[in-house]
Amino acid sequence: MASGSEGDAVLDANDRFYRAFESLDMDRMAAVWQQDASARCVHPGWPMLAGWEQVGASWERIFDNAAMMQFSITDAEVSIEGAFAWVTCTENLTTVVDARVNEARVQTTNLFHKIDGLWLLVHHHGSPVM
Repeated sequence: MASGSEGDAVLDANDRFYRAFESLDMDRMAAVWQQDASARCVHPGWPMLAGWEQVGASWERIFDNAAMMQFSITDAEVSIEGAFAWVTCTENLTTVVDARVNEARVQTTNLFHKIDGLWLLVHHHGSPVM
């Protein structure tokens, strides 16, 4: 597990991702992603989405169908190898969709790429915990 200022910077990038997610704001979400063909995303129960066009469209679809999302992130661990870092964590999620409150846990891996001193999300993979 990475520690120190670089590990803190990656955890900060991870936190920015979840705050963007909670905001249901596409501009905030786009700001945390590497917006090119290398972007990948696997939402729980979805197939792999490849490239920023597909990934960005998926976030718009999710945001259009959610009234509220709130995350509590637990068990976050950071690993860093050169210009890449990943965070494994548990998303403890509360959502309101179609006026119904839902709670879920998702095991997640978020892969970040450091570009010009900024850690940007390049891959998000979430699997539901049953």
